[in-house]
Amino acid sequence: MRKYLLLLLMSAAISSSAQIKTLVVGQSAPFFTLRNVDNKLISFNSYPKAKGFIIVFTCNTCPVAKAYEQRIIELGKKMAPLGYPVLAVNPNDADISSGDSFAKMQARAKDKNYPFPYLYDAGQRVTNMYGATKTPQLFIAQKTKKGLIIQYTGAIDDDQELENPGRTKYVERAVAALNANKLPAIKATKAIGCSVKRAD
Repeated sequence: MRKYLLLLLMSAAISSSAQIKTLVVGQSAPFFTLRNVDNKLISFNSYPKAKGFIIVFTCNTCPVAKAYEQRIIELGKKMAPLGYPVLAVNPNDADISSGDSFAKMQARAKDKNYPFPYLYDAGQRVTNMYGATKTPQLFIAQKTKKGLIIQYTGAIDDDQELENPGRTKYVERAVAALNANKLPAIKATKAIGCSVKRAD
């Protein structure tokens, strides 16, 4: 009986995760409104002059996300003036990862002086809509006549060891291409990081 119940639980977990599909290039970026660490609600409409957005799923606790944190901060400062502000979303369930609670998010954003919103995804609704599986994981969405369209997904750069000064900066190259009315030469890469802590 115990083995049967275990099989049922495993089957339910597999079918639940199978329903979550990561967005790919060419798909529409789902609209969302989330609470920022300053308690204000943020959406795409908060940036009417933006050409698009760099949506980063990241968190407080993942060692890879923390190692990439300064690069995300640099992206926020560099890309916003180019029309692509960073919107950081914490995808982890705080009941599973207590270090990713809203209060801990507020403390980290203040300590690191984030130049971008750090958004709390209660219930992981946005995380599931985008199909984020790693921290950090990025989606670049561009405003087009067809709406907000995903033009790049994956990693910030190709430096998985986090120490290569000659790294290929995928996100910066993608934004430069979009601003030159071209599509990114590299449209998708593999996101490297910790698994998103999803509620059952």
